[in-house]
Amino acid sequence: MRLVPVAGGPVPVEVSGREDFPVNRGALCGKGQNAAALLAPGARLTTPLVRDVRRDGTRGELRAASWTEALDRAAGGLAAVRDAYGADAVGVFGGGGLTNEKAYQLGKFARIALRTATIDYNGRFCMSSAAAAGKLAFGVDRGLPFPLADIPKTDCLILVGANPAETMPPALRYFREMRENGGTLIVVDPRRTRTAEQADLHLQPLPGTDLALALGLLHLLVADGMVDADFVAERTSGFEQARAAAMAHWPERVERITGVPVARLREAAHHFGRARTGMVLTARGPEQQSKGTDTVGAWINLCLASGKAGRLHSGYGCLTGQGNGQGGREHGQKADQLPGYRSIEDPAARTHVAAVWGVEPDALPRSGRSAYELLDSLGADGPEGVHALLLMGSNPVVSAPRAGRVVERLRSLELLVVSDLVLSETAQLADVVLPSTQWAEETGTMTNLEGRVLLRRRATQAPEGVRSDLWVLGELAQRLGATGRGGEGGFDTDPETVFAELCRASAGGQADYAGISYERIAAEDGVFWPCPAKDHPGTPRLFLDGFATPDGRARFAPVSHRPAAEEPDAEYPLYLTTGRVLAQYQSGAQTRRVAELNAAAPGPFVELHPRLAARLGVAEGDPLAVVSRRGRVVAPARITDTIRPDTVFMPFHWAGTGRANTLTNPALDPTSKMPEFKVCAVRVEPLPSGPASGRLSEPVSGPASERLSEPVSEPVGESK
Repeated sequence: MRLVPVAGGPVPVEVSGREDFPVNRGALCGKGQNAAALLAPGARLTTPLVRDVRRDGTRGELRAASWTEALDRAAGGLAAVRDAYGADAVGVFGGGGLTNEKAYQLGKFARIALRTATIDYNGRFCMSSAAAAGKLAFGVDRGLPFPLADIPKTDCLILVGANPAETMPPALRYFREMRENGGTLIVVDPRRTRTAEQADLHLQPLPGTDLALALGLLHLLVADGMVDADFVAERTSGFEQARAAAMAHWPERVERITGVPVARLREAAHHFGRARTGMVLTARGPEQQSKGTDTVGAWINLCLASGKAGRLHSGYGCLTGQGNGQGGREHGQKADQLPGYRSIEDPAARTHVAAVWGVEPDALPRSGRSAYELLDSLGADGPEGVHALLLMGSNPVVSAPRAGRVVERLRSLELLVVSDLVLSETAQLADVVLPSTQWAEETGTMTNLEGRVLLRRRATQAPEGVRSDLWVLGELAQRLGATGRGGEGGFDTDPETVFAELCRASAGGQADYAGISYERIAAEDGVFWPCPAKDHPGTPRLFLDGFATPDGRARFAPVSHRPAAEEPDAEYPLYLTTGRVLAQYQSGAQTRRVAELNAAAPGPFVELHPRLAARLGVAEGDPLAVVSRRGRVVAPARITDTIRPDTVFMPFHWAGTGRANTLTNPALDPTSKMPEFKVCAVRVEPLPSGPASGRLSEPVSGPASERLSEPVSEPVGESK
């Protein structure tokens, strides 16, 4: 985008698209078009806040403070907890919206200044299952192994659990262009979303059954002779085990599990299997499950078996979910990671990064806890307890699963320090709040889903009293006695200097930035990693010459279907799935402060099918309670035939009584540690105070799969 200064207006800049930019070609969604509203006075924090302890030991209200007082309180509290309980009792929680420089510096700060292993970030809730499956199959994780511009050139694309029409509208043009070029778009989603409405074929499985669906499609590829035997023999390993698992998922069994009719399974398999080129793209639908890694692995199997990977205009990819969803997971804010996508347990990686940071390899901590495990350990007694937390760019009070428990855990801390640009729901619980610069007020790099490293330059001055996160980390490091540690630059505050150090730390890693510089990014409209040298062209397409595994072969995943961690039963008879809406973003901490966006999406709702609404005796707009084993929320009914009759949907952008993540299940994928956001068991209750109270309301009992679900011969909502 371009930012044009505006004199005398309510905001200091005007946002416009840049038509010559190769990724979005000037297109912006409503959130981007209205982003400057957050630069207006009153929309954001402009002074540090601290919370005093009253004489009776209770916590007082947040009050304005100087930067010196706030930083002294933060550093002193972090040091006191470290001294009392040990380094790992101090936690750090980052965000997928941080620039690469801030994500890198945050990971370095945790390991060098705090010496703690307890660091993770909210990206664990977004792409971690796809990252784990991609690494197992291909040896490396990058959202897309090809540019977005390749999508219009493929013959068949399967989009699984993704709704780019609402989550990334500028990318939707690539899918439209593919169809205009004669390609086939297949969408897999329990709801008929705006994206699904544009598909040639829409499959509507039960939530949590994407794994069975992928296995059923592979079964049909094998049974109907659509496996690329030469590709499998020459470029893959493990096919026989994956084949055996798939053959146990014959079409009729998959129909019973998923609710997708056999005829539609065959249609999808034949479209994909017979296409000359093809892609599978996943998003949070199949990934945010307690079997998300296996599920993504099964979809990758479909690409490998049909020879649609490691070839031009073919392959598997993941649509990222945050502003720096790709770069944020590459440079060290994950519990098990060092910069360059290196494993923190790898001796060679530890040696390399320790040399850049100016410490001994043994001084670096080992792997820590994943995001939800970290949040769940806050305030706990014993050696596993985390008693102080530094949090940057995240709002887990709204975004974490089983959010009510997360609030309890945050309140049990001895110290919570939050750095953010707004007083989010999480910041409202903090002992110290540090106001940070935002996108238009700071320079830094981001890495998009293609692996293209982009430069975002500062366009306007931050208000007096606001500081960058790099400055905050430098000041805290100094107060914690980390001066002189951390390599040539220590904890530098200049983003270009930090980026140069990041490049050195990433050199030789999978996400190798060694040949990238600010100057080069600006000149080339971004540089694709890996880029190991200044004269290297970058790598827009991975795997054409071999996969990043020791033997160069992609690996099949030998996986089988298993139920969700929590299936409907007599007490909780319906499926709940969650997601986003067009006008809001993530936890809503920023977008809920923009009037235009709130006008378009003012609050939470419960989406349910007319058949379910009739059984409950509710009408459009009636207040409903949705109850799971973890809590209860209230929101108005939105009745639509675009959802399955056995499923309800809630967006997760709001706090308070309509907070969808009060309900969600923190059951974790054993590999990725992804919580199961996308499926849990609930019941829906009309509220007596609503208009429905005068109508007969039939109790809904019995598991949804027995009561309201049957194979759908055509997509829900279509007329015959």
